[in-house]
Amino acid sequence: MNNVSPPIAIHCENLTKSFHDGDIHVNVLENLDLSVAEGEMVSVIGTSGAGKSTLLHLLGGLDKPTDGKVYIAGNDVTILSEKAKGKLRNRYLGFVYQFHHLLPEFTAIENICMPLLIRGLKPKEALEKAIAYIEKVGLIERRKHRVGELSGGERQRIAVARALVTEPKCVLADEPTGNLDNKTAGAVLDLMLRLNKELKTSFIVVTHNEQLASRLDRTLILKEGSLHEQV
Repeated sequence: MNNVSPPIAIHCENLTKSFHDGDIHVNVLENLDLSVAEGEMVSVIGTSGAGKSTLLHLLGGLDKPTDGKVYIAGNDVTILSEKAKGKLRNRYLGFVYQFHHLLPEFTAIENICMPLLIRGLKPKEALEKAIAYIEKVGLIERRKHRVGELSGGERQRIAVARALVTEPKCVLADEPTGNLDNKTAGAVLDLMLRLNKELKTSFIVVTHNEQLASRLDRTLILKEGSLHEQV
């Protein structure tokens, strides 16, 4: 029987983020610890303003913690230069947002190619890989359409393909279905679950949707700056 634990995709310890406004001092996150294994899907829920998006920004190296450490695939993000952080994000992380953040002047397939071109792949290689991923999300026939010609659900599926095309260790998703109707949101979640099983990519999903959260491996509640397992 194999009891070896899977490697850790992303980890933080004693993570603290404070804000100052004059004499007012607010701890949004305080001595927070989190470990997510490769292939694990974790949801983070909490009230508005609890710091869920702040947590994702810190885990993704998009913001600096006041204190504590963040490790992505064993690399300490907090000691890296901005250039090195960018390379680490491109190699190990994918991002999906409530609003897709696709580039409207480009086609669907060009948007999926973008992270690969930034990595330095040749255009032909990037295109071949992007085609494979647009097929995974079921939109090969829409590959030449610009963003404005796609429905909300199609845009979000393209955003998921763009996040996964670099084959990251972990995808950070901030309300990925929050801008969609229930049926389309369910389809996007089904897609994420299928790709998680197929690619063994970890997901950390911030959501207000408790039904979505319940379908993932673990649900964590962010409250008063700390994470608590939902039982």
